[in-house]
Amino acid sequence: MSDEGSAAGARRGLAQRQSGVLSRRGSDESGPREGEAKLLQAAEALLREGTSLAELSVARITERAGLTRTAFYFYFRDKRELLERLTEQVAAALYEQAEQWWGGEGAREELAEALDAILRLHREHAALLRAVVEASTYDEPTARFWRGLVERFVAGTERRLVADGVDPVQARALSVALVWGVERACYQQIVGSTGVSDADLVAALVEIWDGVMAPRRRPRAGDGASVTR
Repeated sequence: MSDEGSAAGARRGLAQRQSGVLSRRGSDESGPREGEAKLLQAAEALLREGTSLAELSVARITERAGLTRTAFYFYFRDKRELLERLTEQVAAALYEQAEQWWGGEGAREELAEALDAILRLHREHAALLRAVVEASTYDEPTARFWRGLVERFVAGTERRLVADGVDPVQARALSVALVWGVERACYQQIVGSTGVSDADLVAALVEIWDGVMAPRRRPRAGDGASVTR
């Protein structure tokens, strides 16, 4: 490419970025991230209302958000990136709940509270999570993204098991089974195919997790348990 062509391309790129900024500012004076938030909220609202992933076009999202296509592409490369960022927000909330148990005493009550909160978040964002999980069955980038999110929970559980004295190899295998078991159970629950109540599902998950964790839990100072030397 000639220097003249490169300069022209650079000018076009600058003009596009400036256009995006001006468009965003024209409808988003209160803050630089409000436009992004509007687009994320619009996408999830459309999914909740029954819009399929195939029907969830950039045009529909921007129309719902009251923004332009230029503004959309200022914040996101494409629809997949928008959905990933939206899912990351939900995953952060799920991770926060899990961390309360990972960093706690490991009591059964803490576990029950964490699993209950995780299922409630699945319910709250059911349309989004259902769309992303279903997309992961046929779209490899989405599949890698979803596996990466779940791996964070596997790694957190693995660290907790190792801290409680479980052999690292066994801790890894147990964590994979436990976390993916919760992922599958919550997904099936939100699509309505289990035939059990949310409370009964949480109780069953607590039985499974506590059944694995309790026998392997390292006694903690002050809990009244004796340590065999």
